[in-house]
Amino acid sequence: MTTNTLAITRRRIVGGALAAATFPFAVRGQQGRDPASQEPSDVRIRFTFNDLSITATLYDNPSARDLASMLPLDLQIEDFGGNEKIVHLPRKLTEEGSGPFGNERPGDLCYFKPWGNLALFYDDYRWDGLIRLGRFDGDFEPLLVRGAYPVRIERI
Repeated sequence: MTTNTLAITRRRIVGGALAAATFPFAVRGQQGRDPASQEPSDVRIRFTFNDLSITATLYDNPSARDLASMLPLDLQIEDFGGNEKIVHLPRKLTEEGSGPFGNERPGDLCYFKPWGNLALFYDDYRWDGLIRLGRFDGDFEPLLVRGAYPVRIERI
């Protein structure tokens, strides 16, 4: 082996040893952070439309953090079916860490993976292609107002 080859081999061995030594610390830093978390974060957002507003607390998951990073947004909110309002986002959110969840209930703020819409539920629902982003704070009566309106979504 040449001197140059020995130096490259030593660098690889030392680099590999350093990577192996730091890997457990990187993994430990991620422990406790469930990518499909249903735990509330400290991030709250407000939807304002038709002179009404409603607030939600986002969960600590990658999709909810992605939504928060896009705010503020000025979009359109509209009725969809008899149990929800939807908002078409300008781009799709990350689906990293998404998975099925149970206990669906009115007051959930979700993301429709196939279409890239926010779904604001005010009545019972069940759908497999959703990521739960958070829950509405208090009552969600503003969602019961029928129609389509400009909506402002902002972090509070």
